[in-house]
Amino acid sequence: MPSYLETAVEIAREASALLREFEQRHVGFELKGEYDLVTAADGASEKLIVERLRAHFPSHSILAEEGGEYAGSSEFRWYVDPLDGTTNFAHSFPVYNVTLALEHAGELIAGVIADPTRDEIFTAERGAGAFLNGRRIHVSKVQRVEDALAATGFPSRKRHQNVNVHFFYQLAMLSHGVRRPGAAALDLAYVACGRLDLFWEFHLNPWDMAAGVLLIQEAGGVCTNMLGAPLDLRGPHILGDNGLVHEETVALFTDIFAGRYQNAMPELPGTGS
Repeated sequence: MPSYLETAVEIAREASALLREFEQRHVGFELKGEYDLVTAADGASEKLIVERLRAHFPSHSILAEEGGEYAGSSEFRWYVDPLDGTTNFAHSFPVYNVTLALEHAGELIAGVIADPTRDEIFTAERGAGAFLNGRRIHVSKVQRVEDALAATGFPSRKRHQNVNVHFFYQLAMLSHGVRRPGAAALDLAYVACGRLDLFWEFHLNPWDMAAGVLLIQEAGGVCTNMLGAPLDLRGPHILGDNGLVHEETVALFTDIFAGRYQNAMPELPGTGS
């Protein structure tokens, strides 16, 4: 059987090096329009990844963020995000990654998330565990939301239509803290290795989640939607956690969806006279 994961890691490393070259050549560049630099970096990374995947696995289908979609003749499908964390990348904020995942007949079987800025490679293979730079990783042992460090994200566009601020505020009040690093794949990887205890977000794409979901599952954690139902990579939301805080988090989210808040939003102070 081909070594899908080993090949994916090689490709992710090559794409990561390419992104670093783009970032280093354009430190301090001026943001304008549609972020031409980011578009170029995204496109170059995706082109490299897709070319390598098609060379190694010509019968596999590919679904990539920047529009690189190829219908294969087998039951294998790759999910590709050539640059997850584009806004961070555009500002030279060092939280971005390359992520690839392989699905067979609807089941995730391999995934890699490569962080170019920290030289960290997260890998997972169905039934074989999850690893960071070759060392096995596990989810945390935190048992209560009040002791948990959580993470979430917000969309780049149409933020005014996103309801996540309600969930963000309640978790910020009830947990040990909420982080918003801006690269969902890394957030999921951090849950897998115990740096975070839970992650949730709305309206992610399959390529944002696929590798991270497998990492969490292979590290002993749980991934569902925010109401505890089985996760759909094309569904409206995701919850990934260490399993120990899962029921409490689902109950909390169920209350928030129903408009029941444990903490009222603070009132703005008056301006005085």
